[in-house]
Amino acid sequence: MASTHGAHGILVASNRGPISYQTQDDGSLTARRGGGGLVSGLSAIGPDADALWVCAALGDGDREAVRRGVGEDGVRMLDIDAEVHAEAYNGIANSVLWFVHHMLYQTPLEPVFDAEFRRRWEAYRAYNGAFAEALAEEAAEGASVLVQDYHLCLVPGMLRVLRPDLRIGHFSHTPWAPVDYFRMLPDDIRAELLDGMLGADRLAFLTWRWATAFLDCAAEIDPGRYRVAPASGTTPPAVEHLDGAAPGRTRVGVHGLGADAEFLRARSHEDDVAERMAALREEIGAGRRTIVRVDRTELSKNIVRGLLAYRQLLDDHPEWHERVVHVAFAYPSRQDLAVYRDYTAEVQRVAEEINSRYGTPDWTPVVLHVKDDFARSLAAYRLADVALVNPIRDGMNLVAKEVPVVSDEGCALVLSREAGAYEELGDDAIRVNPYDVVGTARALHEALTMQPGERAERTKRLVAAATALPPARWFLDQLEALRS
Repeated sequence: MASTHGAHGILVASNRGPISYQTQDDGSLTARRGGGGLVSGLSAIGPDADALWVCAALGDGDREAVRRGVGEDGVRMLDIDAEVHAEAYNGIANSVLWFVHHMLYQTPLEPVFDAEFRRRWEAYRAYNGAFAEALAEEAAEGASVLVQDYHLCLVPGMLRVLRPDLRIGHFSHTPWAPVDYFRMLPDDIRAELLDGMLGADRLAFLTWRWATAFLDCAAEIDPGRYRVAPASGTTPPAVEHLDGAAPGRTRVGVHGLGADAEFLRARSHEDDVAERMAALREEIGAGRRTIVRVDRTELSKNIVRGLLAYRQLLDDHPEWHERVVHVAFAYPSRQDLAVYRDYTAEVQRVAEEINSRYGTPDWTPVVLHVKDDFARSLAAYRLADVALVNPIRDGMNLVAKEVPVVSDEGCALVLSREAGAYEELGDDAIRVNPYDVVGTARALHEALTMQPGERAERTKRLVAAATALPPARWFLDQLEALRS
Protein backbone atom coordinates (compact mmCIF):
# COMPACT_ATOMS: atom_id res chain seq x y z
CA MET A 1 0.00 0.00 0.00
CA ALA A 2 1.20 3.51 -0.75
CA SER A 3 2.50 5.50 2.21
CA THR A 4 0.16 8.40 1.50
CA HIS A 5 -3.55 8.39 0.88
CA GLY A 6 -5.02 8.92 -2.57
CA ALA A 7 -7.15 11.81 -3.73
CA HIS A 8 -10.52 10.18 -4.37
CA GLY A 9 -13.48 10.85 -2.08
CA ILE A 10 -15.91 8.39 -3.71
CA LEU A 11 -14.84 4.98 -5.02
CA VAL A 12 -16.77 2.19 -6.69
CA ALA A 13 -15.37 -1.33 -7.02
CA SER A 14 -16.81 -3.96 -9.35
CA ASN A 15 -15.60 -6.84 -11.47
CA ARG A 16 -16.74 -5.15 -14.71
CA GLY A 17 -15.99 -1.50 -15.26
CA PRO A 18 -17.63 1.24 -17.32
CA ILE A 19 -15.28 0.79 -20.28
CA SER A 20 -13.65 -2.05 -22.19
CA TYR A 21 -10.91 -2.13 -24.83
CA GLN A 22 -10.33 -4.16 -27.97
CA THR A 23 -7.09 -4.48 -29.91
CA GLN A 24 -7.56 -3.81 -33.63
CA ASP A 25 -5.66 -5.47 -36.49
CA ASP A 26 -3.30 -2.51 -36.72
CA GLY A 27 -2.49 -2.76 -33.00
CA SER A 28 -4.52 0.25 -31.97
CA LEU A 29 -6.97 0.09 -29.07
CA THR A 30 -10.63 1.05 -29.32
CA ALA A 31 -12.75 1.78 -26.25
CA ARG A 32 -16.40 0.90 -25.70
CA ARG A 33 -18.44 2.40 -22.89
CA GLY A 34 -21.01 0.40 -20.97
CA GLY A 35 -24.22 1.44 -19.28
CA GLY A 36 -26.24 0.55 -16.22
CA GLY A 37 -27.10 1.91 -12.83
CA LEU A 38 -23.55 2.50 -11.63
CA VAL A 39 -22.64 4.48 -14.74
CA SER A 40 -25.77 6.61 -14.31
CA GLY A 41 -25.06 7.07 -10.61
CA LEU A 42 -21.48 8.19 -11.03
CA SER A 43 -22.60 10.59 -13.76
CA ALA A 44 -25.21 12.02 -11.38
CA ILE A 45 -22.66 13.03 -8.72
CA GLY A 46 -20.86 15.27 -11.19
CA PRO A 47 -17.24 15.64 -12.35
CA ASP A 48 -16.08 17.51 -9.22
CA ALA A 49 -16.72 14.64 -6.79
CA ASP A 50 -13.23 13.09 -7.10
CA ALA A 51 -14.80 9.74 -7.94
CA LEU A 52 -12.90 6.64 -9.08
CA TRP A 53 -14.14 3.34 -10.47
CA VAL A 54 -11.83 0.38 -9.73
CA CYS A 55 -12.47 -2.65 -11.94
CA ALA A 56 -10.75 -5.70 -13.40
CA ALA A 57 -9.16 -6.01 -16.82
CA LEU A 58 -11.43 -8.67 -18.33
CA GLY A 59 -9.85 -9.42 -21.69
CA ASP A 60 -6.69 -9.14 -23.72
CA GLY A 61 -7.63 -5.65 -24.92
CA ASP A 62 -8.17 -4.44 -21.35
CA ARG A 63 -4.84 -5.91 -20.21
CA GLU A 64 -3.04 -4.34 -23.14
CA ALA A 65 -4.58 -0.97 -22.28
CA VAL A 66 -3.28 -1.28 -18.71
CA ARG A 67 0.19 -2.24 -19.94
CA ARG A 68 0.29 0.75 -22.33
CA GLY A 69 -1.03 3.12 -19.70
CA VAL A 70 -4.14 3.79 -21.77
CA GLY A 71 -7.22 4.75 -19.79
CA GLU A 72 -9.57 7.52 -18.89
CA ASP A 73 -10.01 9.78 -15.93
CA GLY A 74 -12.03 8.25 -13.14
CA VAL A 75 -11.24 4.61 -13.94
CA ARG A 76 -8.49 2.36 -12.60
CA MET A 77 -8.36 -1.03 -14.28
CA LEU A 78 -6.49 -3.82 -12.47
CA ASP A 79 -4.39 -6.22 -14.52
CA ILE A 80 -4.87 -9.23 -12.26
CA ASP A 81 -3.22 -12.42 -13.50
CA ALA A 82 -5.56 -13.99 -16.07
CA GLU A 83 -5.50 -17.41 -14.40
CA VAL A 84 -6.21 -15.93 -10.97
CA HIS A 85 -9.12 -13.99 -12.43
CA ALA A 86 -10.52 -17.06 -14.20
CA GLU A 87 -10.32 -19.20 -11.05
CA ALA A 88 -11.88 -16.47 -8.92
CA TYR A 89 -14.57 -15.44 -11.40
CA ASN A 90 -15.61 -18.75 -12.96
CA GLY A 91 -14.24 -21.17 -10.36
CA ILE A 92 -15.72 -19.51 -7.27
CA ALA A 93 -17.98 -16.51 -8.00
CA ASN A 94 -20.01 -18.08 -10.81
CA SER A 95 -19.66 -21.78 -9.99
CA VAL A 96 -20.03 -21.64 -6.19
CA LEU A 97 -21.36 -18.35 -4.81
CA TRP A 98 -23.87 -17.85 -7.63
CA PHE A 99 -25.07 -21.43 -7.21
CA VAL A 100 -25.41 -21.07 -3.43
CA HIS A 101 -27.34 -17.79 -3.53
CA HIS A 102 -29.61 -18.99 -6.36
CA MET A 103 -30.01 -22.46 -4.78
CA LEU A 104 -29.07 -24.21 -8.03
CA TYR A 105 -27.13 -27.26 -6.86
CA GLN A 106 -28.29 -30.80 -7.63
CA THR A 107 -27.41 -31.79 -4.09
CA PRO A 108 -27.15 -35.59 -4.55
CA LEU A 109 -24.06 -34.90 -6.69
CA GLU A 110 -22.93 -31.37 -5.91
CA PRO A 111 -21.28 -29.35 -4.49
CA VAL A 112 -17.99 -31.12 -3.84
CA PHE A 113 -15.62 -28.97 -1.79
CA ASP A 114 -12.37 -30.74 -2.52
CA ALA A 115 -8.72 -29.70 -2.89
CA GLU A 116 -9.46 -28.12 -6.27
CA PHE A 117 -12.11 -25.93 -4.65
CA ARG A 118 -9.58 -24.86 -2.01
CA ARG A 119 -7.09 -23.93 -4.72
CA ARG A 120 -9.71 -21.81 -6.45
CA TRP A 121 -10.67 -20.18 -3.17
CA GLU A 122 -7.08 -19.00 -2.79
CA ALA A 123 -7.48 -17.29 -6.17
CA TYR A 124 -10.75 -15.69 -5.06
CA ARG A 125 -8.99 -14.40 -1.94
CA ALA A 126 -6.08 -13.03 -4.02
CA TYR A 127 -8.49 -11.39 -6.46
CA ASN A 128 -10.35 -9.65 -3.62
CA GLY A 129 -7.02 -8.68 -2.07
CA ALA A 130 -5.93 -6.90 -5.26
CA PHE A 131 -9.08 -4.77 -5.16
CA ALA A 132 -8.67 -3.99 -1.46
CA GLU A 133 -5.09 -2.84 -1.97
CA ALA A 134 -5.99 -0.65 -4.95
CA LEU A 135 -8.88 0.96 -3.08
CA ALA A 136 -6.65 1.57 -0.06
CA GLU A 137 -4.08 3.30 -2.28
CA GLU A 138 -6.55 5.50 -4.10
CA ALA A 139 -8.97 6.58 -1.34
CA ALA A 140 -8.68 9.95 0.35
CA GLU A 141 -8.93 10.19 4.13
CA GLY A 142 -12.49 9.26 5.19
CA ALA A 143 -13.58 8.46 1.62
CA SER A 144 -16.76 6.51 0.80
CA VAL A 145 -16.26 3.17 -0.96
CA LEU A 146 -19.12 1.25 -2.59
CA VAL A 147 -18.17 -2.39 -3.32
CA GLN A 148 -20.37 -4.31 -5.72
CA ASP A 149 -21.67 -7.86 -5.67
CA TYR A 150 -20.70 -11.45 -4.97
CA HIS A 151 -17.40 -11.27 -6.83
CA LEU A 152 -16.00 -9.01 -4.09
CA CYS A 153 -17.45 -10.32 -0.82
CA LEU A 154 -14.08 -10.31 0.95
CA VAL A 155 -13.09 -6.76 0.01
CA PRO A 156 -14.86 -4.89 2.85
CA GLY A 157 -13.11 -6.89 5.56
CA MET A 158 -9.73 -6.68 3.84
CA LEU A 159 -10.10 -2.95 3.22
CA ARG A 160 -11.16 -2.35 6.81
CA VAL A 161 -7.79 -3.71 7.98
CA LEU A 162 -5.86 -1.57 5.50
CA ARG A 163 -7.88 1.64 5.91
CA PRO A 164 -10.03 1.82 9.08
CA ASP A 165 -10.78 5.49 8.31
CA LEU A 166 -12.92 4.69 5.27
CA ARG A 167 -16.69 4.41 5.05
CA ILE A 168 -17.27 1.09 3.32
CA GLY A 169 -20.49 -0.17 1.75
CA HIS A 170 -21.28 -3.38 -0.11
CA PHE A 171 -24.24 -3.93 -2.45
CA SER A 172 -25.50 -7.42 -3.39
CA HIS A 173 -27.13 -7.63 -6.80
CA THR A 174 -28.06 -11.30 -6.26
CA PRO A 175 -30.30 -12.97 -3.71
CA TRP A 176 -28.72 -14.08 -0.44
CA ALA A 177 -28.97 -17.77 0.44
CA PRO A 178 -31.20 -18.91 3.30
CA VAL A 179 -29.36 -20.25 6.35
CA ASP A 180 -29.73 -23.96 5.54
CA TYR A 181 -28.37 -23.51 2.03
CA PHE A 182 -25.55 -21.20 3.14
CA ARG A 183 -24.52 -23.89 5.64
CA MET A 184 -23.45 -26.11 2.74
CA LEU A 185 -20.26 -24.10 2.45
CA PRO A 186 -17.31 -25.32 4.54
CA ASP A 187 -17.33 -23.77 8.01
CA ASP A 188 -14.17 -21.71 7.52
CA ILE A 189 -15.29 -20.43 4.11
CA ARG A 190 -18.67 -19.45 5.51
CA ALA A 191 -16.97 -17.56 8.32
CA GLU A 192 -14.59 -15.84 5.90
CA LEU A 193 -17.48 -14.68 3.72
CA LEU A 194 -19.42 -13.28 6.67
CA ASP A 195 -16.31 -11.59 8.07
CA GLY A 196 -15.58 -10.11 4.66
CA MET A 197 -19.08 -8.71 4.21
CA LEU A 198 -19.32 -7.48 7.80
CA GLY A 199 -16.14 -5.46 7.43
CA ALA A 200 -18.50 -2.93 5.80
CA ASP A 201 -20.19 -0.09 7.64
CA ARG A 202 -23.31 -0.79 5.61
CA LEU A 203 -24.62 -3.68 3.53
CA ALA A 204 -27.40 -3.19 0.99
CA PHE A 205 -29.63 -5.57 -0.94
CA LEU A 206 -32.31 -5.34 -3.63
CA THR A 207 -35.18 -6.50 -1.38
CA TRP A 208 -35.87 -7.08 2.29
CA ARG A 209 -36.20 -10.78 1.57
CA TRP A 210 -32.52 -11.01 0.65
CA ALA A 211 -31.47 -8.64 3.45
CA THR A 212 -33.35 -10.75 6.00
CA ALA A 213 -31.69 -13.92 4.69
CA PHE A 214 -28.29 -12.35 5.31
CA LEU A 215 -29.28 -11.23 8.80
CA ASP A 216 -30.46 -14.77 9.56
CA CYS A 217 -27.09 -16.16 8.46
CA ALA A 218 -25.21 -13.66 10.65
CA ALA A 219 -27.42 -14.45 13.65
CA GLU A 220 -27.47 -18.23 13.41
CA ILE A 221 -24.15 -19.32 11.91
CA ASP A 222 -21.79 -17.55 14.29
CA PRO A 223 -23.85 -16.30 17.29
CA GLY A 224 -20.72 -16.02 19.43
CA ARG A 225 -19.34 -13.29 17.16
CA TYR A 226 -22.39 -11.56 15.71
CA ARG A 227 -25.77 -10.47 17.04
CA VAL A 228 -28.58 -8.93 15.01
CA ALA A 229 -30.14 -5.72 16.31
CA PRO A 230 -33.59 -5.59 14.68
CA ALA A 231 -35.04 -2.48 13.12
CA SER A 232 -36.64 -0.07 15.55
CA GLY A 233 -38.69 2.88 14.37
CA THR A 234 -36.58 4.67 11.78
CA THR A 235 -33.42 2.83 12.85
CA PRO A 236 -32.52 0.11 10.31
CA PRO A 237 -31.44 -3.37 11.39
CA ALA A 238 -27.76 -3.93 12.06
CA VAL A 239 -25.30 -6.70 12.86
CA GLU A 240 -23.36 -6.05 16.06
CA HIS A 241 -19.79 -7.34 16.28
CA LEU A 242 -19.46 -9.08 19.65
CA ASP A 243 -15.71 -9.66 19.40
CA GLY A 244 -14.84 -5.98 19.20
CA ALA A 245 -14.04 -6.03 15.49
CA ALA A 246 -14.35 -2.72 13.67
CA PRO A 247 -16.68 -1.14 12.70
CA GLY A 248 -18.58 -2.40 15.78
CA ARG A 249 -21.85 -2.71 13.91
CA THR A 250 -22.84 -3.04 10.28
CA ARG A 251 -26.10 -1.45 9.20
CA VAL A 252 -28.31 -3.20 6.64
CA GLY A 253 -30.56 -1.52 4.08
CA VAL A 254 -32.46 -2.05 0.84
CA HIS A 255 -32.46 -0.19 -2.48
CA GLY A 256 -34.69 -1.72 -5.17
CA LEU A 257 -33.09 -0.73 -8.47
CA GLY A 258 -35.69 0.64 -10.88
CA ALA A 259 -35.95 0.98 -14.63
CA ASP A 260 -34.52 4.03 -16.38
CA ALA A 261 -37.75 5.10 -18.07
CA GLU A 262 -36.40 8.20 -19.79
CA PHE A 263 -33.55 6.29 -21.44
CA LEU A 264 -35.67 3.26 -22.36
CA ARG A 265 -38.45 5.25 -23.97
CA ALA A 266 -36.06 7.39 -25.98
CA ARG A 267 -33.88 4.47 -27.07
CA SER A 268 -36.87 2.29 -28.01
CA HIS A 269 -38.01 4.84 -30.61
CA GLU A 270 -34.76 5.07 -32.54
CA ASP A 271 -34.51 3.91 -36.15
CA ASP A 272 -32.72 0.61 -35.51
CA VAL A 273 -35.50 -0.46 -33.10
CA ALA A 274 -38.15 0.40 -35.70
CA GLU A 275 -36.31 -1.74 -38.26
CA ARG A 276 -36.25 -4.70 -35.86
CA MET A 277 -39.93 -4.23 -35.05
CA ALA A 278 -40.74 -4.57 -38.73
CA ALA A 279 -38.65 -7.74 -38.98
CA LEU A 280 -40.26 -9.21 -35.86
CA ARG A 281 -43.76 -8.43 -37.11
CA GLU A 282 -42.95 -10.36 -40.26
CA GLU A 283 -41.73 -13.34 -38.21
CA ILE A 284 -44.77 -13.21 -35.93
CA GLY A 285 -47.43 -12.73 -38.60
CA ALA A 286 -50.28 -10.26 -38.80
CA GLY A 287 -52.89 -10.13 -36.05
CA ARG A 288 -51.20 -12.51 -33.64
CA ARG A 289 -50.72 -11.97 -29.90
CA THR A 290 -47.22 -12.06 -28.42
CA ILE A 291 -45.78 -13.59 -25.26
CA VAL A 292 -42.34 -12.02 -24.84
CA ARG A 293 -39.37 -13.04 -22.74
CA VAL A 294 -35.86 -11.57 -22.86
CA ASP A 295 -33.21 -13.28 -20.76
CA ARG A 296 -29.66 -14.48 -20.66
CA THR A 297 -29.43 -18.26 -20.61
CA GLU A 298 -28.54 -18.32 -16.93
CA LEU A 299 -29.69 -21.41 -15.09
CA SER A 300 -31.79 -19.33 -12.70
CA LYS A 301 -33.90 -17.74 -15.45
CA ASN A 302 -36.04 -20.87 -15.93
CA ILE A 303 -36.33 -20.53 -19.70
CA VAL A 304 -36.94 -24.24 -20.32
CA ARG A 305 -39.93 -24.40 -17.96
CA GLY A 306 -41.26 -21.24 -19.60
CA LEU A 307 -41.19 -23.00 -22.96
CA LEU A 308 -42.83 -26.09 -21.45
CA ALA A 309 -45.57 -23.87 -20.00
CA TYR A 310 -46.17 -22.38 -23.45
CA ARG A 311 -46.38 -25.91 -24.86
CA GLN A 312 -48.91 -26.73 -22.13
CA LEU A 313 -50.93 -23.66 -23.12
CA LEU A 314 -51.10 -24.90 -26.71
CA ASP A 315 -52.15 -28.36 -25.46
CA ASP A 316 -54.84 -27.04 -23.11
CA HIS A 317 -56.14 -24.26 -25.36
CA PRO A 318 -56.03 -25.24 -29.03
CA GLU A 319 -57.97 -22.05 -29.77
CA TRP A 320 -54.61 -20.25 -29.45
CA HIS A 321 -53.09 -22.22 -32.32
CA GLU A 322 -52.15 -19.82 -35.13
CA ARG A 323 -53.15 -16.88 -32.88
CA VAL A 324 -50.19 -16.47 -30.52
CA VAL A 325 -46.41 -16.49 -30.82
CA HIS A 326 -43.87 -16.88 -28.04
CA VAL A 327 -41.06 -14.41 -28.79
CA ALA A 328 -38.17 -15.82 -26.75
CA PHE A 329 -34.79 -14.16 -26.68
CA ALA A 330 -32.28 -16.33 -24.82
CA TYR A 331 -28.91 -14.67 -25.08
CA PRO A 332 -25.87 -16.85 -24.31
CA SER A 333 -24.29 -16.39 -20.90
CA ARG A 334 -21.12 -17.86 -19.39
CA GLN A 335 -20.56 -20.19 -22.32
CA ASP A 336 -17.10 -21.04 -20.98
CA LEU A 337 -18.90 -23.19 -18.37
CA ALA A 338 -20.17 -26.55 -19.69
CA VAL A 339 -23.38 -26.51 -17.65
CA TYR A 340 -24.39 -23.22 -19.31
CA ARG A 341 -23.61 -24.53 -22.78
CA ASP A 342 -25.76 -27.57 -22.06
CA TYR A 343 -28.61 -25.40 -20.81
CA THR A 344 -28.49 -23.17 -23.90
CA ALA A 345 -28.65 -26.29 -26.08
CA GLU A 346 -31.70 -27.54 -24.13
CA VAL A 347 -33.48 -24.21 -24.64
CA GLN A 348 -32.94 -24.54 -28.39
CA ARG A 349 -34.01 -28.20 -28.40
CA VAL A 350 -37.31 -27.54 -26.62
CA ALA A 351 -38.11 -24.55 -28.86
CA GLU A 352 -37.45 -26.66 -31.97
CA GLU A 353 -39.60 -29.48 -30.58
CA ILE A 354 -42.55 -27.09 -30.05
CA ASN A 355 -42.21 -25.65 -33.55
CA SER A 356 -41.98 -29.13 -35.07
CA ARG A 357 -45.00 -30.37 -33.15
CA TYR A 358 -47.37 -27.43 -33.61
CA GLY A 359 -45.99 -25.25 -36.39
CA THR A 360 -47.67 -24.80 -39.76
CA PRO A 361 -46.40 -23.32 -43.02
CA ASP A 362 -47.86 -19.96 -41.92
CA TRP A 363 -47.19 -20.08 -38.16
CA THR A 364 -43.99 -20.51 -36.15
CA PRO A 365 -45.14 -20.89 -32.53
CA VAL A 366 -41.74 -19.97 -31.00
CA VAL A 367 -39.58 -17.22 -32.44
CA LEU A 368 -36.26 -17.89 -30.72
CA HIS A 369 -33.19 -15.67 -31.02
CA VAL A 370 -29.93 -16.44 -29.24
CA LYS A 371 -27.71 -13.64 -30.57
CA ASP A 372 -27.62 -10.65 -28.23
CA ASP A 373 -29.22 -7.57 -29.77
CA PHE A 374 -30.40 -4.77 -27.48
CA ALA A 375 -32.35 -2.95 -30.20
CA ARG A 376 -34.24 -6.18 -30.99
CA SER A 377 -34.97 -6.66 -27.28
CA LEU A 378 -36.52 -3.18 -27.13
CA ALA A 379 -38.53 -3.97 -30.27
CA ALA A 380 -39.91 -7.07 -28.55
CA TYR A 381 -40.74 -5.02 -25.44
CA ARG A 382 -42.79 -2.64 -27.58
CA LEU A 383 -44.68 -5.49 -29.23
CA ALA A 384 -45.39 -7.41 -26.02
CA ASP A 385 -48.96 -8.30 -25.12
CA VAL A 386 -47.69 -10.55 -22.33
CA ALA A 387 -44.30 -10.48 -20.60
CA LEU A 388 -43.16 -13.80 -19.13
CA VAL A 389 -40.64 -13.45 -16.27
CA ASN A 390 -40.50 -16.76 -14.39
CA PRO A 391 -37.06 -17.15 -12.72
CA ILE A 392 -36.58 -19.81 -10.10
CA ARG A 393 -34.65 -17.19 -8.12
CA ASP A 394 -33.53 -13.69 -9.09
CA GLY A 395 -32.06 -10.74 -7.20
CA MET A 396 -34.39 -8.29 -8.94
CA ASN A 397 -35.01 -8.92 -12.68
CA LEU A 398 -35.09 -5.60 -14.51
CA VAL A 399 -36.87 -7.11 -17.54
CA ALA A 400 -40.02 -7.33 -15.40
CA LYS A 401 -39.74 -3.59 -14.84
CA GLU A 402 -38.63 -2.59 -18.33
CA VAL A 403 -41.30 -4.28 -20.49
CA PRO A 404 -44.29 -2.43 -18.98
CA VAL A 405 -42.42 0.88 -19.39
CA VAL A 406 -41.76 0.29 -23.11
CA SER A 407 -44.76 -1.77 -24.29
CA ASP A 408 -46.75 0.24 -26.84
CA GLU A 409 -50.19 -1.06 -25.89
CA GLY A 410 -49.50 -2.03 -22.29
CA CYS A 411 -48.81 -5.61 -21.32
CA ALA A 412 -49.87 -8.23 -18.81
CA LEU A 413 -46.96 -9.39 -16.64
CA VAL A 414 -46.66 -13.06 -15.67
CA LEU A 415 -44.18 -12.94 -12.80
CA SER A 416 -42.48 -15.55 -10.65
CA ARG A 417 -42.92 -15.13 -6.92
CA GLU A 418 -39.18 -15.90 -6.65
CA ALA A 419 -38.08 -12.77 -8.52
CA GLY A 420 -36.92 -9.88 -6.39
CA ALA A 421 -39.21 -7.65 -8.48
CA TYR A 422 -42.17 -9.58 -7.07
CA GLU A 423 -41.90 -7.55 -3.86
CA GLU A 424 -42.73 -4.36 -5.78
CA LEU A 425 -44.76 -5.63 -8.77
CA GLY A 426 -46.57 -8.69 -7.44
CA ASP A 427 -49.91 -6.99 -6.74
CA ASP A 428 -50.39 -6.04 -10.41
CA ALA A 429 -48.79 -9.10 -12.01
CA ILE A 430 -50.20 -12.56 -12.55
CA ARG A 431 -48.14 -14.49 -10.02
CA VAL A 432 -46.73 -17.96 -10.64
CA ASN A 433 -44.81 -20.71 -8.89
CA PRO A 434 -41.86 -21.03 -11.29
CA TYR A 435 -41.72 -24.81 -10.94
CA ASP A 436 -45.43 -25.27 -11.79
CA VAL A 437 -45.64 -25.63 -15.56
CA VAL A 438 -49.42 -26.22 -15.56
CA GLY A 439 -49.98 -23.21 -13.31
CA THR A 440 -47.79 -21.04 -15.54
CA ALA A 441 -49.75 -22.17 -18.60
CA ARG A 442 -52.97 -21.09 -16.84
CA ALA A 443 -51.37 -17.74 -16.04
CA LEU A 444 -50.40 -17.25 -19.69
CA HIS A 445 -54.01 -17.92 -20.74
CA GLU A 446 -55.27 -15.47 -18.12
CA ALA A 447 -52.82 -12.86 -19.38
CA LEU A 448 -53.80 -13.36 -23.02
CA THR A 449 -57.51 -13.02 -22.21
CA MET A 450 -57.22 -10.02 -19.86
CA GLN A 451 -59.57 -7.20 -20.82
CA PRO A 452 -57.88 -4.13 -22.37
CA GLY A 453 -59.08 -1.80 -19.62
CA GLU A 454 -57.72 -3.95 -16.83
CA ARG A 455 -54.46 -4.46 -18.70
CA ALA A 456 -54.04 -0.70 -19.14
CA GLU A 457 -54.71 -0.01 -15.45
CA ARG A 458 -52.32 -2.72 -14.31
CA THR A 459 -49.64 -1.48 -16.68
CA LYS A 460 -49.97 2.05 -15.31
CA ARG A 461 -49.42 0.80 -11.75
CA LEU A 462 -46.57 -1.49 -12.82
CA VAL A 463 -44.78 1.43 -14.48
CA ALA A 464 -45.15 3.60 -11.38
CA ALA A 465 -43.63 0.88 -9.18
CA ALA A 466 -40.96 -0.05 -11.73
CA THR A 467 -39.62 3.50 -12.03
CA ALA A 468 -39.82 4.51 -8.34
CA LEU A 469 -36.03 4.36 -7.86
CA PRO A 470 -34.28 5.05 -11.20
CA PRO A 471 -30.59 4.13 -11.48
CA ALA A 472 -29.07 7.52 -10.62
CA ARG A 473 -31.27 7.90 -7.54
CA TRP A 474 -30.57 4.28 -6.57
CA PHE A 475 -26.83 4.99 -6.49
CA LEU A 476 -27.12 8.34 -4.74
CA ASP A 477 -29.39 6.86 -2.06
CA GLN A 478 -26.74 4.26 -1.25
CA LEU A 479 -24.06 6.92 -1.04
CA GLU A 480 -26.16 9.15 1.20
CA ALA A 481 -27.09 6.24 3.47
CA LEU A 482 -23.43 5.23 3.81
CA ARG A 483 -22.43 8.77 4.74
CA SER A 484 -25.28 9.41 7.15
